[in-house]
Amino acid sequence: MANVAIFFDRDGTLNEDPGYLGNPDQVKLFPGTGEILSQLKKTFNLLFIVISNQSGIARGILTKAMVDAVNLKINQLLSVYDTAIDAFYYCPSHPDFSDVNDCSCRKPSPELVFKAAEDFNINLSKSYFVGDTVSDILCGVNAGLKTILVKTGFGKESFSILKKQNIFPTFVAENINDVFTFIQKDFSGDK
Repeated sequence: MANVAIFFDRDGTLNEDPGYLGNPDQVKLFPGTGEILSQLKKTFNLLFIVISNQSGIARGILTKAMVDAVNLKINQLLSVYDTAIDAFYYCPSHPDFSDVNDCSCRKPSPELVFKAAEDFNINLSKSYFVGDTVSDILCGVNAGLKTILVKTGFGKESFSILKKQNIFPTFVAENINDVFTFIQKDFSGDK
C-alpha cells in the first residue's frame, strides 16, 4: 500500500528563516512544531519529507555540508518530541549562478517531490505540501498534492500574490497548529 506524506518547505515553515541558514546553532523551530509533527506522525502515520530550494550553495554563501548540518539539527530538535523528518531533498541551484539544466529541481518544479514519491512509494493525491511561499504552493499544485499555505515566514505576502494570480491553496493556515487541524478534518472526511 502506498504511503501518505506531508511535504514541507523548511525555512519559514518549520523553522525561522534568517536567510541562507547555514549555522545549526541558529536553527529555531516555530513554536509547536515538534509537538504538532509528533502528533501528526502518531495519529496518522505520515511520512515527513522536506523539499527546499537552497540556492545559497550556488551563490557560494552555503556549502552542502552546512545545509546538511542544519537538516541534522532540525531532526535533533524534533527528536525531543519523538519525531523526525524522514528525508530532506533540496535543490542547490539558481538560474543566475548555475547551468540552466541544473535548475530543473528548483521549486515550483515538482521534480524533487516526484523523486521522493518514487523513493518512498507515496500516493501524491492523498498527500500534502505545506509551505510559506508562492513556489511552495505551485510546487504542490504541479505535483498534484493538497496544498497548505502557512502564514509564517513569507506566508502573508505569498497569499496576497497567489490571490492576485487567482491561485488558491487547498487551505490557508495561521501556523503549524492549524495544519494539524486541517489534516485531521481531511483524514476524517469532516470538512
